[in-house]
Amino acid sequence: MDRPVASSLPDAVRGHWADRWAPVRLRPYLRLARIERPIGWWLLLLPCWWSAALAAIAAGQPWPNPVHCVLFLIGAVAMRGAGCTYNDIVDRDLDTRVERTRDRPLPSGQVSLKGALAFLALQGLVGLAVLLQFNAFAIATGFASLGVVALYPFMKRFFWMPQIVLGLAFAWGALMGWAAAFGSLSPAAVALYLGSIAWVVGYDTIYALQDIEDDEIAGIKSSARFFGERVRLGVAACYVLTVLFMAAAFILADAGPVAFAGLALFALHLAWQVARIDRTDGAGALRLFRSNRDAGLILFAAMALESFVRAL
Repeated sequence: MDRPVASSLPDAVRGHWADRWAPVRLRPYLRLARIERPIGWWLLLLPCWWSAALAAIAAGQPWPNPVHCVLFLIGAVAMRGAGCTYNDIVDRDLDTRVERTRDRPLPSGQVSLKGALAFLALQGLVGLAVLLQFNAFAIATGFASLGVVALYPFMKRFFWMPQIVLGLAFAWGALMGWAAAFGSLSPAAVALYLGSIAWVVGYDTIYALQDIEDDEIAGIKSSARFFGERVRLGVAACYVLTVLFMAAAFILADAGPVAFAGLALFALHLAWQVARIDRTDGAGALRLFRSNRDAGLILFAAMALESFVRAL
């Protein structure tokens, strides 16, 4: 007897419009792009917005470039979907061996490999159309990320900290906002990028706690397995590096007290996450992981307010 396929995946937002209102034939493709799990594109978008806000502070502009912010939003949704589709194509055999992923569209047979490849190309074209709206340096910077993105799905097979490679890819937006504003990079943007990488490693270690038992059975490596009983200490170390590098970025961009107050609130939120980590509580890990959207928005709001205050 065939195994029944879940109508939505365990970590999806319950009652999401993609599962309720989208045409039935499109739903597997929307799930392939993780549309019903918007936290992913939020976490890809936030470093872009931070970078745009940091550039506004450095340039003395009253706010982050709104056109750039909208383009980053569209690009984040498209490229997160493309990245997830590519990841599922590569991992389609591994996903059948993990409880949380075996009902994904590819391993469950809801989408064919040919259909997934076509959908990947479509999303990539949307991302390309967005990227081409920026200056030549930003376009080149965006293309430079593709190598890291292509490498990530393979890392979990032999590298104990694949979250570092994920961080290199997911934090790339911390370079893009600055590149789009100035047509170059600077130490401030690089510091923001390094802080964003550490943030990604921290929150994705929390996320990986959901799969720690299945990953061990399937032989999948992750930072959650690497840290083991010291996972709280590992995440704390990542978050300390996050705050230190972001403080360095603020100093290099000559940010003022409003931005640093926002960074303090951001740091408190990260500390709250660390205090709540329970490696036996998968549902709690998912809630903590999702809360990083709120932490990131707090920091972005403070940075945007800093740029406005400085321009008065």
